[in-house]
Amino acid sequence: MRGGSSYGDRDRDRGRDRPRFGAMSGRGGPPPMKFGNPGERLRKKRWNLDELPKFEKNFYTEHPDVQRMTQYEMEEFRRKKEITVRGSGCPKAVTAFHHAQFPQYVMDVLMQQNFKEPTAIQAQGFPVALSGKDMVGIAQTGSGKTLAYLLPAIVHINHQPYLERGDGPICLVLAPTRELAQQVQQVAYDYGKSSRIKSTCVYGGAPKGPQIRDLERGVEICIATPGRLIDFLEAGKTNLRRCTYLVLDEADRMLDMGFEPQIRKIVEQIRPDRQTLMWSATWPKEVRQLAEDFLRDYVQINVGALELSANHNILQIVDVCVETEKDNKLIQLMEEIMAEKENKTIIFVETKKRCDDLTRRMRRDGWPAMCIHGDKSQPERDWVLTEFRSGKAPILIATDVASRGLGILMDCRLQCGVCRCCGPLGL
Repeated sequence: MRGGSSYGDRDRDRGRDRPRFGAMSGRGGPPPMKFGNPGERLRKKRWNLDELPKFEKNFYTEHPDVQRMTQYEMEEFRRKKEITVRGSGCPKAVTAFHHAQFPQYVMDVLMQQNFKEPTAIQAQGFPVALSGKDMVGIAQTGSGKTLAYLLPAIVHINHQPYLERGDGPICLVLAPTRELAQQVQQVAYDYGKSSRIKSTCVYGGAPKGPQIRDLERGVEICIATPGRLIDFLEAGKTNLRRCTYLVLDEADRMLDMGFEPQIRKIVEQIRPDRQTLMWSATWPKEVRQLAEDFLRDYVQINVGALELSANHNILQIVDVCVETEKDNKLIQLMEEIMAEKENKTIIFVETKKRCDDLTRRMRRDGWPAMCIHGDKSQPERDWVLTEFRSGKAPILIATDVASRGLGILMDCRLQCGVCRCCGPLGL
């Protein structure tokens, strides 16, 4: 037992001197052509479940307070939180963090963050994920999906054997953009460090050397964009033999960006009896097909409507205008916003060219604006986001590279232009 937890987790003292990590075996040829067939050198594995080592994935014990809730009370709770559930064997939702019976070292971090109660997707997602079932979670951006899969992932990892020399990650999180991957990695670090769980972030546009070194030393959690992970799998820099907990974050966005071939190649490298969790803001037929192909006997959790909608936690003001009116209206809004103290503004635009042009024009007129888009180098994007977070550059102009999942946008005053979603964005 650890810290009074009901999970009986082993003491994961990662500071001991033991020969755990080493270089990955195998070495591939040159990376594939940028516009070639992604993962063409990866061969689909033929899995024999009888020969694979067994692993645990059901760690959920229903709290007595949850047991005492009647079916009517649970239905009322779900109705109030706008939770609908499909699929068989779905456990009751939890109404408080301690009902999930996380290990004490996880609860300590939650208390430090001053979280009062789980969000709707967490309330229903925690017990489903902890029970080892495959699931699809559909909820708007900013609803708490990251913690809904990372906290159960930490419990899952703590019940698996230690990594050995040459082992790849136990938990793999696939994300559509570098910024989202980096944010997920920060959350994984914050909540995993108390049990010495190591994590890394693998994405394109940055040097491969440090990412390869992390993988070779051994990490329990790998957060990756599909393209860079494919490169490393083909080159033998990592493998997915130990992966038993797979997360597809922002699945609809990954499909929009054309990542489906890479996703399918990656999933072929993971044992079929894994636990798979898919998260999405919308539920189009392409995402439904992916769920049918990758998940087994899954539970579907919907929070709110299935259609992409604005987050109702903030005031949304829509001003319909013609193209020639946009610049003048933007300046008027900026003058109002910048007159207030401690403001931050993000302006979404449709194209990279528009992003650069608007930034140059605003800076020429004296506005402290900076921009990010897909053609910017990773160090430049990191620097711009750091300046924005600190308030040194309170105006950020961006394409949809920043349209989802970035906690930095929580306190922005203005979001305009072409954007996939509106409202406060974050964990």
